[in-house]
Amino acid sequence: MKRFALISRVIALFALLVSSATVLADDPIETGTFNNKAIYGYDTVAYFTQDKAVEGSDEFMTSWRGADWYFSSQEHMDLFVGNPTQYAPQYGGYCAYAMSDGRLVGVDEEAFTILDGKLYLNYSKSVMKEWRTNTAQFIQEADQHYPKLVDLPAE
Repeated sequence: MKRFALISRVIALFALLVSSATVLADDPIETGTFNNKAIYGYDTVAYFTQDKAVEGSDEFMTSWRGADWYFSSQEHMDLFVGNPTQYAPQYGGYCAYAMSDGRLVGVDEEAFTILDGKLYLNYSKSVMKEWRTNTAQFIQEADQHYPKLVDLPAE
């Protein structure tokens, strides 16, 4: 009987952990586990204006879709605030390649592509290379998965 109780507790604990992970994973913006920084504090506008990953500053921060967005300048913050959907990465900053498979995966800030005026981030530079082999298909698939995997707030 004690063995059955122990097994029941282990199963209950496992179910709780799995459901907790699911609840945490459905944020519309990827921020990592221990903070609320979109793109881990990197300036999303800089990808467009400087074609590189640039760390943001605590001095230039705003909130959007439940995440904190950091910028390297007031000008970049103002551009984002004026039109966040133009500058925010696709799929809330989750890996575009993984999203095409219906998975929510973090990114390497240096692994990015701007395509048709949109920012796509990837888990790593090697994943980015794979993603670039068939962006049209991967984007089509990811576009279908993202709204189903996260709680998008009304605009």
